[in-house]
Amino acid sequence: MHDTPKHTNRLINETSPYLLQHAHNPVDWYPWGEEALELAQHKQKPILLSIGYSACHWCHVMERESFENEEIAAIMNELFVNIKVDREERPDLDEIYMNAVQAMTRQGGWPMTVFLTPDLKPFFGGTYYPPEDRYGRPGFPKVMYAVAEAFNEKHTQVLDQAEQLTQQLNRMSNLVDPNISELTDELMTKAFQQYRSQFDSQYGGFGNAPKFPPSMGLPFLLRYWQHSGNANALEMAELTLQKMARGGMYDQLGGGFHRYSTDQRWLVPHFEKMLYDNAQLVVAFFEAFQATQNSFYLDIATETLDYVLREMYDAEKGGFYSTQDADSEDVEGKFFVWEPSEVEDIIGEENAEIFCEYYDITPHGNFEGESILHVQTPSDIFARKLGMDQDELESILADGRQKLFAEREKRIKPGLDDKILTSWNGIMIRGMAMGYQLTGNREYLNACEKSAAFVITTLTQENGLLYRTYRAGKSHLNAYLEDYSYFIAGLIALYEASFNPKWLSEAERLTDLMIEQFGDEDGEGFFFTGKAHESLIVQSKSAYDGATPSGASMAIHSLLRVAKHLDKPEWHDKAVRTLRLYYHQMDVMPTGSGQLLCELAFLLSTPKEIAIIGDKADAKTKALLAALHGLYLPHKIVALCEPTEETTLPLLANKPQIDNSATAYVCENYVCQAPTTDVDKFMEMLG
Repeated sequence: MHDTPKHTNRLINETSPYLLQHAHNPVDWYPWGEEALELAQHKQKPILLSIGYSACHWCHVMERESFENEEIAAIMNELFVNIKVDREERPDLDEIYMNAVQAMTRQGGWPMTVFLTPDLKPFFGGTYYPPEDRYGRPGFPKVMYAVAEAFNEKHTQVLDQAEQLTQQLNRMSNLVDPNISELTDELMTKAFQQYRSQFDSQYGGFGNAPKFPPSMGLPFLLRYWQHSGNANALEMAELTLQKMARGGMYDQLGGGFHRYSTDQRWLVPHFEKMLYDNAQLVVAFFEAFQATQNSFYLDIATETLDYVLREMYDAEKGGFYSTQDADSEDVEGKFFVWEPSEVEDIIGEENAEIFCEYYDITPHGNFEGESILHVQTPSDIFARKLGMDQDELESILADGRQKLFAEREKRIKPGLDDKILTSWNGIMIRGMAMGYQLTGNREYLNACEKSAAFVITTLTQENGLLYRTYRAGKSHLNAYLEDYSYFIAGLIALYEASFNPKWLSEAERLTDLMIEQFGDEDGEGFFFTGKAHESLIVQSKSAYDGATPSGASMAIHSLLRVAKHLDKPEWHDKAVRTLRLYYHQMDVMPTGSGQLLCELAFLLSTPKEIAIIGDKADAKTKALLAALHGLYLPHKIVALCEPTEETTLPLLANKPQIDNSATAYVCENYVCQAPTTDVDKFMEMLG
């Protein structure tokens, strides 16, 4: 017989894996919704809002210590209306209340614990609280009693404090430049100087521990290098990419990047793997390959895509999953670490010594007595040190990795959050499309097309609007600005990989909807939430580029490109006006504006408009495309049609083939150079 859980709360009816993890807590949890909010209003009881996500290690810790503790749960149930939120499902709530916690405590993170008035205004908050006083933090019961006492006995003071904080949050979430400033490359130079001032010249990256992957900063540095010719920008990007890829931050056996490094040198990661990190980093590595022709970057990017297809992709339905947990068997990192004796048993004594030295697998370990694989010395230098041929060394390492990976597959894997988010699928589509362009691997293109089709069918409402999330047969929650802008960007990338015009048609439809739903009718720019969303205490117009690009940044990205493809100057102008709103942000906070700066670079360049008329299966057409995709040309759009194909795309209109051969046109602002069928001539035109 199966054990029946002692407790079951309202979260049992949710689809989010994170919420379901808490469905058998003794806490009387509610999901965010009318039932909970009306109860708080009716009883005039404060709300305890807990926000986290399924792969969050400290979220699991707080659940085990407090939310599964019947005595602590009883305090929660007595004093508060308790609401649990998955930050990945509700990024709007996460942004508002994380800003509140940061304003109150000068720090933030997850799990996030915020106390709200019945009308949803925050008045106290923090992150992880232990069950009793520990780590210099007050115990959770002590915090709750103090908060409830303040709410009941200093009610007017609490309400005044909550109102003042809410006004501050509205100001924080709408930091747009009141002056219409000219966008110049001085912004890019100033941003580069700030990146350089924070650069770690020994280990790459920016600042000290913990170190997060600068997923948008690296593409900006590559663009600044191209724009200015400053070799230091390329060196900074390359050192960071190499150190991340050789560190424990990167899964040396299975591919893919962990969330961040807890130390300065990218050795010990926080072991969760997020779809959005990997989607953005593959683009950075592919662009580094284009800029340098160093195949190391191409290998890391393709290994990461292969990891995503293996672990994070629904091959039957289409769609990419959200996260893999940091923990397995309730132990952080257990799945990923090794001991020398294990390696010797698996690959044999002779090669184990070389393998362990190369990947720093030692008896004392580098993480809680065991070893995270990482590379201290590149293989060419290591081979010389051993007096060994590099190819022989690479063969030993590859064989060892394959055997250890096969053995690791027998272990209990970290938990998988298998919900499919529209936004994160959009950025993964973009990465997969680029992978297909550079490698010709049809698996990447097939995954793109299947994922895009899944969003268009399963994550689209009857009224044409998008849903945010899908899991367990259910699509729900209205999509946010980031869902539209990321997915439109993915559709544009997919068109430029497949040249199927239906993807551009869908991008056009969704762009119209994005402007209608999220555009500010009384001003410029875009709101985080749209007309179809519920009203919250803050209507944000933030463009902060954090772990993921802001919805506004990617709206600018998508508008600039789809406007050129479809000859929609009004969309281009809207993108420019929106970018100008964030002049001050780019000026004073460039490291929080990485995607905005990439769009500024696109705008200040003269983007190449490339048209190819040729049969997709023709060798000459393939040669032209291969030459194009091998170059570092981040500021371009590409269109293709076959000679017999009817097209309505402006860039392809009235462009015949020469001598019945695949023909390339290179244009700028719809003024084209003389067409060519010669690959070398084509590359000269692109240069």
